[in-house]
Amino acid sequence: MTITERTELIRRFADDFTALQEAVLARMNGICAPETAAALEHASLAGPVTVALAHADVLARGAVRRAELSAQPPERLRRLRTHARKVRRARSQAEAVYKEQRARRLAGCSRRVDMLELRVARTTSPAAFAEALRQELRDRGLPDGTPKAPESDLARWAWDRRTAGYELPAPLRELRGCDDDAFVQALLRDAQEEENPYLTHDAVAERWSRHARAALAWGRYAIAQAERDVLACSLSVRRTRLDVLDDAYQDTAVLAARSREALLRATDLHDRMLACVSTKPFAELIERCRAAALARFADAEPEMWHSVRELTVRHQAHCPERADGCPYCHRALAALLTDAHPADTAEGGDGEQPKATLPADEDRYAVLADLPDTAVVAVADAAVGDESALCGYGWAAEDGTTGYGDSLASSSGEAEVIGICAAALSLLEQHEDAPVVLLCDSTEAVDAVDTALRSADPAAAHRTLLFPESRQLMDRLLRDRHRVQVRWLKGHIGHELNETADAFARLALRRANGRIPSSAARKEEARILRSLGLVAA
Repeated sequence: MTITERTELIRRFADDFTALQEAVLARMNGICAPETAAALEHASLAGPVTVALAHADVLARGAVRRAELSAQPPERLRRLRTHARKVRRARSQAEAVYKEQRARRLAGCSRRVDMLELRVARTTSPAAFAEALRQELRDRGLPDGTPKAPESDLARWAWDRRTAGYELPAPLRELRGCDDDAFVQALLRDAQEEENPYLTHDAVAERWSRHARAALAWGRYAIAQAERDVLACSLSVRRTRLDVLDDAYQDTAVLAARSREALLRATDLHDRMLACVSTKPFAELIERCRAAALARFADAEPEMWHSVRELTVRHQAHCPERADGCPYCHRALAALLTDAHPADTAEGGDGEQPKATLPADEDRYAVLADLPDTAVVAVADAAVGDESALCGYGWAAEDGTTGYGDSLASSSGEAEVIGICAAALSLLEQHEDAPVVLLCDSTEAVDAVDTALRSADPAAAHRTLLFPESRQLMDRLLRDRHRVQVRWLKGHIGHELNETADAFARLALRRANGRIPSSAARKEEARILRSLGLVAA
């Protein structure tokens, strides 16, 4: 094959998604022509290949699920599962290749290492250095800094300066101006109705990437609803409902592909922004800002600056990496100055001290010592699946009561919130006037519920709660918020109630997706209760 022919083939794969996916799957199955395999290795296709495999991955899992729900012969189901595993493996490999190629590309525009004194000062006294940098940026009329500036803020400023003067088309202005819910609806229309060519524009690429996960979650929500409808009827009348499930998987496959494409677009934008601030004139501006900020730091903290200078000079006299600017030495040197472990002075920190943690052998119930004797304490947990938004939750209380059920969740965090709310509502009903305390091993869920309880506003948890099921539960819980607390409990350390809640959550998920019959589910429930000593053996 000539270079021209290979170039044409690469261009075809870049422009024709179906042709690209067919070629990628043929390569995966070992039936790909040599010239096709060679074209797929081109660096420009590394990203598109991951998009094609994201789409194929969802379709492969959908085929397996349909076969499971339609009682296909074991041999066919085995073949479909084998294919799905191969696609998942190929997807992981393709993403690894893309990351490797991106790292290689970024190495070509890597920035010069800051001088050692600056890095040590910034790491030793992050708050003081950040303030010096903020003052310098303000005096120059540049964007206000953060401890990470000028990398982040000046990168955006520089990029906006480079692209200034371009009038955005009306559809782009509409995408930029709408609220988050409307933007997600635009992403759903893009996947289910007609592709929106404006999403790839630099002006909205970052927003697209940020909200693509929410749009994909709604695809998994449609799968879960269709799956529930299928499981609600007998095998003999499932055909039509299985077709609806197929449609949901088709839409979600497109959403998965577009989500991956959104990530690639945003990553490419960030890389170009990095290149922008790594070259003249912006690189020189950033270097001047840092040097001036260091001078301000020296004036404001003369004793610390003297120690930094003395230590770095002494270190550089003997460091084997001094020719490269001692690129990895600043944290250890900062630790010497602060008499702290290097991890306590991570570069770019905001001066906040690490939160204290209990020793591994500490009684976890020490966190409950401040509660009245009348408090009802329970542990909640949740389990989520891969294919759809179906989730299971379970809980177990100190008084011996337990419960479990299923719902729909966009993430493990949302599923855990559902478990907390369901458990709390049940216990509030059973125990009049008693305070109820829920323990959970998900920090995201605990933070979301605690924030909503403290603010008396369910919207405070909406960043974690996407679906109506969880939001309705939170609305109900807030009616008795003065009687409810939620606290974190370290998971999977052998805590009896935590293990019971986890077992119930996994049982609930298996029951919800039809992977365990009702009779077996009842036996499993009895086994879990026996392990807790709540029923006779």
